[in-house]
Amino acid sequence: MAGHRRPPRAGLMDRIVVLGGYGAVGREAATALAEWFPGAVVVAGRDLAKARTVPGAVPLQVDLRDDADLERAVDGADTVLMCVEQDNVRVAEACLERGVHYLDLSASHELLAAIEQLNGLAVQRSATAVLSVGLAPGVTNLLARHCAEQAGGTEVRIGVLLGAGERYGPASIEWTLDGFAAIGPSSRMRFPPPYGTRTVHRFPFSDQYTLAGAYGIDRATTGLCLDSRALTALLAAARRTGATRLLRRPRVRAAALAALMRVHVGSEGFAVTATAGTFTASFSGHRQRRATGLTAALLIRRLDALPAGVRHIDQVVEPVEFLSELSKHGFDLDLGTADDEPAHYDAE
Repeated sequence: MAGHRRPPRAGLMDRIVVLGGYGAVGREAATALAEWFPGAVVVAGRDLAKARTVPGAVPLQVDLRDDADLERAVDGADTVLMCVEQDNVRVAEACLERGVHYLDLSASHELLAAIEQLNGLAVQRSATAVLSVGLAPGVTNLLARHCAEQAGGTEVRIGVLLGAGERYGPASIEWTLDGFAAIGPSSRMRFPPPYGTRTVHRFPFSDQYTLAGAYGIDRATTGLCLDSRALTALLAAARRTGATRLLRRPRVRAAALAALMRVHVGSEGFAVTATAGTFTASFSGHRQRRATGLTAALLIRRLDALPAGVRHIDQVVEPVEFLSELSKHGFDLDLGTADDEPAHYDAE
Protein backbone atom coordinates (compact mmCIF):
# COMPACT_ATOMS: atom_id res chain seq x y z
CA MET A 1 0.00 0.00 0.00
CA ALA A 2 1.62 3.21 -1.14
CA GLY A 3 1.36 6.36 0.89
CA HIS A 4 2.98 9.46 2.28
CA ARG A 5 5.61 8.89 4.93
CA ARG A 6 5.60 11.60 7.58
CA PRO A 7 9.16 12.56 8.55
CA PRO A 8 9.95 12.51 12.28
CA ARG A 9 9.30 15.88 13.92
CA ALA A 10 10.40 15.86 17.52
CA GLY A 11 8.12 17.59 19.97
CA LEU A 12 5.13 17.99 17.64
CA MET A 13 1.87 16.01 17.60
CA ASP A 14 -0.50 17.52 15.03
CA ARG A 15 -2.63 14.50 14.12
CA ILE A 16 -3.48 11.62 16.47
CA VAL A 17 -5.90 9.15 14.91
CA VAL A 18 -7.90 7.00 17.34
CA LEU A 19 -9.40 4.08 15.42
CA GLY A 20 -12.52 3.00 17.27
CA GLY A 21 -12.33 6.20 19.28
CA TYR A 22 -16.04 6.31 20.10
CA GLY A 23 -16.05 2.90 21.82
CA ALA A 24 -15.97 2.42 25.59
CA VAL A 25 -12.17 2.57 25.87
CA GLY A 26 -11.37 4.62 22.77
CA ARG A 27 -13.62 7.44 23.97
CA GLU A 28 -11.69 7.68 27.25
CA ALA A 29 -8.36 7.85 25.43
CA ALA A 30 -9.59 10.33 22.82
CA THR A 31 -11.15 12.62 25.43
CA ALA A 32 -7.90 12.82 27.42
CA LEU A 33 -5.81 13.34 24.28
CA ALA A 34 -8.12 16.09 23.01
CA GLU A 35 -7.50 17.97 26.24
CA TRP A 36 -3.73 17.55 26.03
CA PHE A 37 -3.42 18.08 22.25
CA PRO A 38 -6.21 20.53 21.29
CA GLY A 39 -7.28 20.22 17.67
CA ALA A 40 -5.00 17.24 16.97
CA VAL A 41 -7.27 14.27 17.76
CA VAL A 42 -9.20 12.47 15.03
CA VAL A 43 -11.81 9.90 16.08
CA ALA A 44 -12.28 7.42 13.24
CA GLY A 45 -14.74 4.60 12.68
CA ARG A 46 -17.56 3.37 10.48
CA ASP A 47 -20.26 5.30 12.37
CA LEU A 48 -19.73 9.00 11.70
CA ALA A 49 -22.59 10.00 14.01
CA LYS A 50 -20.92 8.29 16.96
CA ALA A 51 -17.53 9.77 16.04
CA ARG A 52 -19.09 13.22 16.27
CA THR A 53 -20.05 12.65 19.93
CA VAL A 54 -16.47 12.70 21.26
CA PRO A 55 -15.82 16.23 22.61
CA GLY A 56 -12.86 18.10 21.20
CA ALA A 57 -12.15 15.56 18.46
CA VAL A 58 -12.47 15.69 14.67
CA PRO A 59 -14.77 12.92 13.36
CA LEU A 60 -13.72 10.75 10.40
CA GLN A 61 -15.68 7.97 8.73
CA VAL A 62 -13.39 5.02 8.04
CA ASP A 63 -14.00 1.42 7.08
CA LEU A 64 -10.76 -0.42 7.84
CA ARG A 65 -11.67 -3.14 5.35
CA ASP A 66 -11.24 -0.58 2.56
CA ASP A 67 -7.63 0.13 1.54
CA ALA A 68 -8.46 3.65 0.41
CA ASP A 69 -10.17 4.45 3.72
CA LEU A 70 -7.25 3.09 5.72
CA GLU A 71 -4.79 5.08 3.63
CA ARG A 72 -6.85 8.24 4.13
CA ALA A 73 -6.90 7.69 7.90
CA VAL A 74 -3.18 7.10 8.47
CA ASP A 75 -1.62 9.35 5.82
CA GLY A 76 -0.19 12.44 7.48
CA ALA A 77 -0.77 11.12 11.01
CA ASP A 78 1.82 11.40 13.74
CA THR A 79 0.30 8.57 15.82
CA VAL A 80 -2.43 5.95 15.43
CA LEU A 81 -4.07 4.35 18.45
CA MET A 82 -5.85 1.08 17.58
CA CYS A 83 -8.85 0.46 19.86
CA VAL A 84 -10.49 -2.34 17.89
CA GLU A 85 -9.50 -5.81 16.72
CA GLN A 86 -9.88 -5.65 12.96
CA ASP A 87 -6.97 -6.27 10.60
CA ASN A 88 -4.59 -4.98 13.29
CA VAL A 89 -1.45 -6.30 11.64
CA ARG A 90 -2.42 -4.71 8.31
CA VAL A 91 -3.15 -1.40 10.04
CA ALA A 92 0.12 -1.53 11.99
CA GLU A 93 2.08 -2.21 8.82
CA ALA A 94 0.38 0.68 7.01
CA CYS A 95 1.36 3.01 9.85
CA LEU A 96 4.95 1.86 10.23
CA GLU A 97 5.58 2.01 6.47
CA ARG A 98 4.81 5.72 6.71
CA GLY A 99 6.89 6.33 9.83
CA VAL A 100 3.70 6.78 11.88
CA HIS A 101 3.79 5.71 15.52
CA TYR A 102 1.36 2.92 16.41
CA LEU A 103 -0.19 1.79 19.71
CA ASP A 104 -2.44 -1.25 20.09
CA LEU A 105 -4.90 -2.06 22.88
CA SER A 106 -5.36 -5.70 21.90
CA ALA A 107 -5.02 -8.41 24.55
CA SER A 108 -4.65 -11.27 22.01
CA HIS A 109 -1.23 -12.87 22.16
CA GLU A 110 -1.29 -14.24 18.61
CA LEU A 111 -2.16 -10.84 17.16
CA LEU A 112 0.52 -9.01 19.14
CA ALA A 113 3.12 -11.65 18.22
CA ALA A 114 2.37 -10.98 14.55
CA ILE A 115 2.84 -7.23 15.03
CA GLU A 116 6.18 -7.91 16.76
CA GLN A 117 7.40 -9.27 13.42
CA LEU A 118 7.21 -5.70 12.07
CA ASN A 119 10.05 -4.55 14.33
CA GLY A 120 12.55 -4.29 11.46
CA LEU A 121 10.17 -2.10 9.47
CA ALA A 122 9.56 0.16 12.48
CA VAL A 123 13.28 0.66 13.07
CA GLN A 124 13.90 1.31 9.37
CA ARG A 125 11.17 3.97 9.30
CA SER A 126 12.12 5.51 12.67
CA ALA A 127 8.67 4.71 14.05
CA THR A 128 7.64 3.40 17.47
CA ALA A 129 4.98 0.76 18.03
CA VAL A 130 3.91 0.10 21.61
CA LEU A 131 1.83 -2.96 22.47
CA SER A 132 0.06 -3.95 25.70
CA VAL A 133 -1.03 -0.39 26.41
CA GLY A 134 -4.13 -0.85 28.59
CA LEU A 135 -5.04 -2.28 31.96
CA ALA A 136 -4.60 -5.97 31.15
CA PRO A 137 -2.27 -6.23 29.35
CA GLY A 138 -0.49 -3.02 30.25
CA VAL A 139 -0.68 -2.09 33.91
CA THR A 140 -0.42 -5.81 34.66
CA ASN A 141 2.87 -6.00 32.73
CA LEU A 142 4.30 -3.14 34.75
CA LEU A 143 3.19 -4.62 38.09
CA ALA A 144 4.65 -7.99 37.12
CA ARG A 145 7.99 -6.46 36.11
CA HIS A 146 8.09 -4.43 39.34
CA CYS A 147 7.41 -7.49 41.51
CA ALA A 148 9.94 -9.63 39.65
CA GLU A 149 12.64 -6.99 40.03
CA GLN A 150 11.88 -6.56 43.72
CA ALA A 151 11.62 -10.23 44.62
CA GLY A 152 13.98 -11.79 42.12
CA GLY A 153 11.45 -14.59 41.66
CA THR A 154 11.23 -16.77 38.58
CA GLU A 155 7.43 -17.14 38.68
CA VAL A 156 4.92 -14.29 38.53
CA ARG A 157 1.19 -14.59 39.06
CA ILE A 158 -1.19 -11.90 37.82
CA GLY A 159 -4.78 -11.45 38.92
CA VAL A 160 -7.41 -9.37 37.09
CA LEU A 161 -10.67 -8.51 38.87
CA LEU A 162 -13.25 -6.74 36.72
CA GLY A 163 -16.51 -5.11 37.74
CA ALA A 164 -19.49 -6.97 36.30
CA GLY A 165 -21.49 -3.75 36.50
CA GLU A 166 -19.29 -1.84 34.07
CA ARG A 167 -20.52 -1.20 30.55
CA TYR A 168 -18.12 -2.83 28.13
CA GLY A 169 -18.04 -2.34 24.38
CA PRO A 170 -19.07 -5.13 21.98
CA ALA A 171 -15.45 -5.80 20.96
CA SER A 172 -14.37 -6.29 24.58
CA ILE A 173 -17.27 -8.63 25.25
CA GLU A 174 -16.54 -10.61 22.07
CA TRP A 175 -12.92 -11.05 23.12
CA THR A 176 -13.97 -12.12 26.61
CA LEU A 177 -16.41 -14.69 25.21
CA ASP A 178 -13.55 -16.14 23.18
CA GLY A 179 -11.53 -16.35 26.38
CA PHE A 180 -14.35 -18.11 28.25
CA ALA A 181 -14.18 -20.90 25.68
CA ALA A 182 -10.52 -21.47 26.67
CA ILE A 183 -10.74 -20.79 30.41
CA GLY A 184 -8.14 -22.65 32.47
CA PRO A 185 -7.55 -23.96 36.00
CA SER A 186 -8.60 -22.05 39.11
CA SER A 187 -6.33 -20.63 41.81
CA ARG A 188 -6.42 -18.11 44.66
CA MET A 189 -5.09 -14.56 44.56
CA ARG A 190 -5.12 -11.67 46.99
CA PHE A 191 -6.55 -8.34 45.77
CA PRO A 192 -6.48 -4.95 47.54
CA PRO A 193 -9.42 -3.88 49.75
CA PRO A 194 -12.34 -4.22 49.58
CA TYR A 195 -11.95 -7.41 47.53
CA GLY A 196 -9.59 -9.62 49.54
CA THR A 197 -8.61 -13.12 48.46
CA ARG A 198 -10.56 -14.40 45.47
CA THR A 199 -10.70 -17.41 43.18
CA VAL A 200 -9.38 -16.59 39.72
CA HIS A 201 -9.51 -18.62 36.53
CA ARG A 202 -6.64 -18.72 34.10
CA PHE A 203 -7.54 -16.55 31.13
CA PRO A 204 -5.69 -15.94 27.81
CA PHE A 205 -4.50 -12.38 28.48
CA SER A 206 -1.34 -11.76 26.45
CA ASP A 207 0.75 -10.50 29.39
CA GLN A 208 1.51 -13.99 30.69
CA TYR A 209 3.02 -14.94 27.32
CA THR A 210 5.02 -11.79 26.60
CA LEU A 211 6.51 -11.62 30.12
CA ALA A 212 7.90 -15.16 30.13
CA GLY A 213 11.64 -14.98 29.62
CA ALA A 214 11.95 -11.32 30.69
CA TYR A 215 13.12 -9.84 34.01
CA GLY A 216 14.16 -13.27 35.27
CA ILE A 217 10.61 -14.57 34.88
CA ASP A 218 10.51 -18.19 33.77
CA ARG A 219 6.75 -18.57 34.07
CA ALA A 220 3.83 -16.14 34.22
CA THR A 221 0.13 -16.87 34.61
CA THR A 222 -2.90 -14.57 34.54
CA GLY A 223 -6.21 -15.31 36.23
CA LEU A 224 -9.56 -13.54 35.89
CA CYS A 225 -12.44 -13.07 38.28
CA LEU A 226 -15.43 -10.74 38.58
CA ASP A 227 -16.32 -8.54 41.51
CA SER A 228 -19.42 -10.71 41.94
CA ARG A 229 -18.43 -13.93 43.69
CA ALA A 230 -21.59 -15.60 42.37
CA LEU A 231 -20.74 -14.85 38.75
CA THR A 232 -17.17 -15.99 39.27
CA ALA A 233 -18.49 -19.26 40.70
CA LEU A 234 -20.55 -19.68 37.53
CA LEU A 235 -17.32 -19.46 35.52
CA ALA A 236 -15.87 -22.32 37.54
CA ALA A 237 -19.01 -24.39 37.09
CA ALA A 238 -19.02 -23.73 33.35
CA ARG A 239 -15.42 -24.90 33.09
CA ARG A 240 -16.02 -28.05 35.10
CA THR A 241 -19.08 -29.05 33.09
CA GLY A 242 -17.64 -28.09 29.72
CA ALA A 243 -20.42 -25.55 29.17
CA THR A 244 -17.93 -22.93 27.96
CA ARG A 245 -17.54 -24.96 24.75
CA LEU A 246 -21.09 -24.01 23.86
CA LEU A 247 -19.85 -20.47 23.21
CA ARG A 248 -18.37 -21.71 19.97
CA ARG A 249 -21.90 -22.19 18.63
CA PRO A 250 -23.06 -19.06 16.76
CA ARG A 251 -26.54 -18.92 18.30
CA VAL A 252 -25.29 -19.45 21.84
CA ARG A 253 -22.58 -16.87 21.32
CA ALA A 254 -25.02 -14.31 19.91
CA ALA A 255 -27.39 -14.83 22.84
CA ALA A 256 -24.57 -14.49 25.36
CA LEU A 257 -23.32 -11.28 23.71
CA ALA A 258 -26.81 -9.77 23.73
CA ALA A 259 -27.31 -10.67 27.39
CA LEU A 260 -23.97 -9.22 28.48
CA MET A 261 -24.69 -5.99 26.62
CA ARG A 262 -27.99 -5.58 28.51
CA VAL A 263 -27.37 -6.99 31.98
CA HIS A 264 -24.98 -5.29 34.43
CA VAL A 265 -24.74 -7.05 37.80
CA GLY A 266 -22.10 -5.72 40.16
CA SER A 267 -20.04 -2.57 40.39
CA GLU A 268 -17.64 -0.63 38.17
CA GLY A 269 -14.74 -1.40 40.48
CA PHE A 270 -11.62 -3.17 39.24
CA ALA A 271 -8.30 -4.35 40.61
CA VAL A 272 -5.18 -5.93 39.17
CA THR A 273 -2.46 -7.52 41.25
CA ALA A 274 0.86 -9.26 40.68
CA THR A 275 2.89 -11.50 42.95
CA ALA A 276 6.46 -12.78 42.69
CA GLY A 277 7.72 -14.84 45.60
CA THR A 278 6.51 -13.02 48.70
CA PHE A 279 6.20 -9.63 47.00
CA THR A 280 2.80 -8.31 45.87
CA ALA A 281 1.77 -5.02 44.21
CA SER A 282 -1.61 -3.81 42.98
CA PHE A 283 -3.53 -1.13 41.10
CA SER A 284 -7.26 -0.53 41.56
CA GLY A 285 -10.13 1.90 41.21
CA HIS A 286 -13.34 2.38 39.27
CA ARG A 287 -14.05 2.19 35.53
CA GLN A 288 -11.41 0.00 34.00
CA ARG A 289 -12.25 1.50 30.60
CA ARG A 290 -10.98 4.85 31.87
CA ALA A 291 -7.81 3.30 33.31
CA THR A 292 -7.18 1.55 30.00
CA GLY A 293 -7.77 4.67 27.91
CA LEU A 294 -5.61 6.86 30.13
CA THR A 295 -2.76 4.34 30.04
CA ALA A 296 -2.68 4.56 26.25
CA ALA A 297 -3.05 8.35 26.27
CA LEU A 298 -0.19 8.82 28.73
CA LEU A 299 2.05 6.68 26.54
CA ILE A 300 1.27 8.84 23.53
CA ARG A 301 2.49 11.87 25.49
CA ARG A 302 5.83 10.07 25.89
CA LEU A 303 6.33 8.87 22.33
CA ASP A 304 8.99 11.42 21.41
CA ALA A 305 11.27 9.96 24.08
CA LEU A 306 10.76 6.31 23.11
CA PRO A 307 13.09 4.35 20.80
CA ALA A 308 12.07 3.16 17.36
CA GLY A 309 10.88 -0.42 17.06
CA VAL A 310 8.07 -2.65 18.31
CA ARG A 311 7.95 -3.12 22.08
CA HIS A 312 5.54 -3.80 24.92
CA ILE A 313 4.76 -1.19 27.57
CA ASP A 314 7.00 -2.79 30.20
CA GLN A 315 9.96 -2.46 27.81
CA VAL A 316 9.66 1.30 27.29
CA VAL A 317 8.66 2.84 30.65
CA GLU A 318 9.75 2.41 34.25
CA PRO A 319 6.93 0.78 36.27
CA VAL A 320 7.08 2.93 39.41
CA GLU A 321 7.31 6.26 37.62
CA PHE A 322 4.59 5.50 35.07
CA LEU A 323 2.15 3.84 37.50
CA SER A 324 2.59 6.70 39.95
CA GLU A 325 1.64 9.20 37.24
CA LEU A 326 -1.36 7.10 36.19
CA SER A 327 -2.57 6.78 39.79
CA LYS A 328 -2.82 10.58 40.06
CA HIS A 329 -5.89 10.36 37.84
CA GLY A 330 -7.98 8.91 40.65
CA PHE A 331 -6.68 5.35 41.03
CA ASP A 332 -5.10 3.50 43.95
CA LEU A 333 -1.56 2.18 43.62
CA ASP A 334 0.16 -0.13 46.10
CA LEU A 335 3.77 -0.65 45.08
CA GLY A 336 3.98 -3.59 47.38
CA THR A 337 5.56 -5.14 50.38
CA ALA A 338 7.01 -8.57 51.05
CA ASP A 339 4.82 -10.89 53.12
CA ASP A 340 6.23 -13.12 55.82
CA GLU A 341 5.05 -16.14 53.87
CA PRO A 342 4.29 -16.54 50.17
CA ALA A 343 0.70 -16.64 49.00
CA HIS A 344 -0.75 -20.04 48.07
CA TYR A 345 -1.98 -20.66 44.56
CA ASP A 346 -2.79 -24.34 44.48
CA ALA A 347 -5.27 -25.16 41.73
CA GLU A 348 -8.77 -25.88 42.95
